[in-house]
Amino acid sequence: MKLIHPSLPAVQEKQSLHAPLSWRYPEPPAEEEPQFPPEFQPTALSAADSVGAVCGESSVWVQAKKDLLGMGKPVLAADVTLGGCPAAWEDPEEQVLIFESELHGCGSQLKMSEDSFIYTFTLLYSPSPLGGSQIIRARDVSVNIQCLYQRKHDVSSSLVQPTLSPFSVAKGSEENLYFSIKLLTDDWQYARPSAVFLMGDMMRFEVSVKQFHHVALRVTVDSCVATVVANSDTVPRYVFLGNNGCLFDSQLTGSSSRFLPRTQNDRLQFQVEAFRFHQDDNGVIYITCSVKATAAAGAVDATNKACSFSNGWREASGSHQVCSCCDSDCATGSRETGTGAQWEQETAVGPITVKERPLQ
Repeated sequence: MKLIHPSLPAVQEKQSLHAPLSWRYPEPPAEEEPQFPPEFQPTALSAADSVGAVCGESSVWVQAKKDLLGMGKPVLAADVTLGGCPAAWEDPEEQVLIFESELHGCGSQLKMSEDSFIYTFTLLYSPSPLGGSQIIRARDVSVNIQCLYQRKHDVSSSLVQPTLSPFSVAKGSEENLYFSIKLLTDDWQYARPSAVFLMGDMMRFEVSVKQFHHVALRVTVDSCVATVVANSDTVPRYVFLGNNGCLFDSQLTGSSSRFLPRTQNDRLQFQVEAFRFHQDDNGVIYITCSVKATAAAGAVDATNKACSFSNGWREASGSHQVCSCCDSDCATGSRETGTGAQWEQETAVGPITVKERPLQ
């Protein structure tokens, strides 16, 4: 990109009674072959055209969209600097940040050749952890901006290409129940054949329970924790679901993470916006959830629920009042309010890889 005049450019843009009685312990269920969609394409990588620059005779102006990563979500102005300098001002209508600097300011670097001077600036985005948690949904990115001055006093500017600094496990319980968790495609119809996501994508999960001689069961998720290795007791860790079925992520980070409305007692679906851990370059996470089954005839209550936060707590079965404890301690009084017999197991999915979106 080359600009000649110091005026701001457009920004680039889910038996018979008489017969002897005989019974044998049921065999474990046959392993189901996953049904994949006929054609599956991961989210395509696309560049975000979101930074523009203009070089003046003695200064530079840089304009950056607040949707810097092209994910449909504005970044925090405080997380974006030009060589350490904050934005000079912000245009709330256009949703852009404006930076201004003298050619020798804001960490610029000067290179000289026989016929030109080149001043190089770096626009840096370093995301802060979200909502007081340890997670981020973007990574550090930098954009190099060059102002080229010919020795004959011609002025131009250029924007350099930026440098963007087997999935499930199920365990059977002693009561002969089989719990599982898996990733689903965007239409919630198939097992997702890939565990690779981009920042801003939705990771769609389904937990389920298989049963034999049991009465009808309802499955819920008590808690989920994300880690960078296949061990839920390590750090860093991010508990995005807890307190007996409260999905905190949307409340903590402003994401669209939520439970889907329940359509089957033995299956439960939820989505979580893809994230990475702050200062982790691999982008690999493991999700471990405590999945529970109780009698479907029992009421949905404070310890057996699936609550999401969106302008208040909402429960997947419609029993929204049981979510009122999500901001306190739902285990309080659980002995009096529990629905009776229950079975619980840890289930895990991973590794999941979350990649950054490229920025142009």
